[in-house]
Amino acid sequence: MKQFLVLAAILPLMLVFFVQFSMDQINSSRIGILSDMVYAAKEEAKQEGCFTTQIKSELTANIASALQIDPADVRIEATDTVRYRIMEADRYGNDDWERGLIYYKVSVPIGELMAGRRLFGIREQDNVYYYTIESYTASERLP
Repeated sequence: MKQFLVLAAILPLMLVFFVQFSMDQINSSRIGILSDMVYAAKEEAKQEGCFTTQIKSELTANIASALQIDPADVRIEATDTVRYRIMEADRYGNDDWERGLIYYKVSVPIGELMAGRRLFGIREQDNVYYYTIESYTASERLP
């Protein structure tokens, strides 16, 4: 009887580890999908010289459909004015090094972070995290 009680107390805790592994795999694949979509949008923006409203809306729609989230939850901050490629002659005597760089930051709620949140007393709003991809890329658009 004592062994049964110990098993009944320990089994739910042990099952959380199996569920957590699966949840980590799902979150990892979601991050991979997000990274691929942001990379494709970044490559389009390099050719255009900025993140146009069309690129942003396509990226938002693609992320929302692939990750099955609300499009309003996708946060995109990016350069929306055209930046031109810096030519070698422009580098000398010009201190504006940011001129040819396109900034972008994409934040998306990935999902639950911890399995068995109620078992550990974690609130639902504390168990969701935003994955952020933030970087610069060089514009390929010629002046």
